[in-house]
Amino acid sequence: MTALGVLAAMAIAAPAADAATAKRGTFGKLPDGRTVDSVLLTNARGVSANIIAYGASIQSLVMPDRAGKKADIALGHDTIGDYLKFPNFIGATVGRFANRIDGGRFKLGGREYQTPLNDGTNSLHGGSAGFDKVLWQVVSVKNGPTASVTLRYVSPDGDQGYPGALTVDATYALDEANNLTIEYTATTDKTTIVNISNHAYWNLSGEGSSNGAMGHIVTIPAKTYTPVDETLIPTGEFRPVTGTVFDFNKPRAIGDRVRDARDKQIVYGRGYDHNWVIGSKVTTSQHLMARVSDPVSGRSYELWSNQPGLQFYSGNFLNGTFAGKAKKIYREGDAIVMEPQIFPDAINQKGFPEARLEPGQTYRNVMTYKLSSGAAAARR
Repeated sequence: MTALGVLAAMAIAAPAADAATAKRGTFGKLPDGRTVDSVLLTNARGVSANIIAYGASIQSLVMPDRAGKKADIALGHDTIGDYLKFPNFIGATVGRFANRIDGGRFKLGGREYQTPLNDGTNSLHGGSAGFDKVLWQVVSVKNGPTASVTLRYVSPDGDQGYPGALTVDATYALDEANNLTIEYTATTDKTTIVNISNHAYWNLSGEGSSNGAMGHIVTIPAKTYTPVDETLIPTGEFRPVTGTVFDFNKPRAIGDRVRDARDKQIVYGRGYDHNWVIGSKVTTSQHLMARVSDPVSGRSYELWSNQPGLQFYSGNFLNGTFAGKAKKIYREGDAIVMEPQIFPDAINQKGFPEARLEPGQTYRNVMTYKLSSGAAAARR
């Protein structure tokens, strides 16, 4: 190739100055010596997301506030050792079945399957060794205009009691419009159940801020939610939100009613840990799931997905026993989780969206965080 040809090839390969970039790195090693890869996605507007291969997790998400000051708004750890020591699904991909399964049991084709009980009498987020606790493989890294990383994990037949070998891809993509998109796809060689989501904890004031997330303003466009029993398993009812502490159709601060013990559902969840009904089935296109804003910093996001349910969790079990990246103790209410997904325990509940995945089908959960710094509002 001529020198001119080499320069032309380099020009094609190099991202534009205003294009998002993806930079590979490492995030330490596991005790068995395996390297934990990382990929830093960065755009020209000051937003960056660090993705690590352990749990296919969001390790950090840095963005400016209305004054241009940057902060990391995602809870997390700065060493792989702390992720192993404090396994709390922080930032992780959760599956094979996100949320809870009653007694860890379900039936397919007349056969009963048993998954590990890691949440009292129930199975939570795939079991004791779910997708959050495995090392994923980085299979693709791409630069702008949208920067992305795709990670893959092949869950063998019988893994955590689930049937079928499941091949899962997790793609994180950041563009110049400040959209962070997470897409999960999965295929199987046997009939199985699948429900994969992301368990990022958000504090829009900053993960090390003394301002918890209870002052965040939330909107959820849902007419009903699915109430739970004492073990947080849905009762099967679709209960209207109107006139209850679960009504977020108009913007409300989380802290206004998160401790309202007059509603037994709040007592069961120690706050919000419930599924809001956005639709009746998985759709091909995305729809609005929630809006979240922080009056202190001006940061906000809209969450869009193709999923029918939104699990809104108000950080009720952050118990002050560990610290995060800013060396501040994480306490109850310091962050919130918004998980687009199929409904909890869907495989055991009549009238809930379909959780089965057959050979030849492709499971897909795509969610987009439309991030905003509030800078435009501040200039008006």
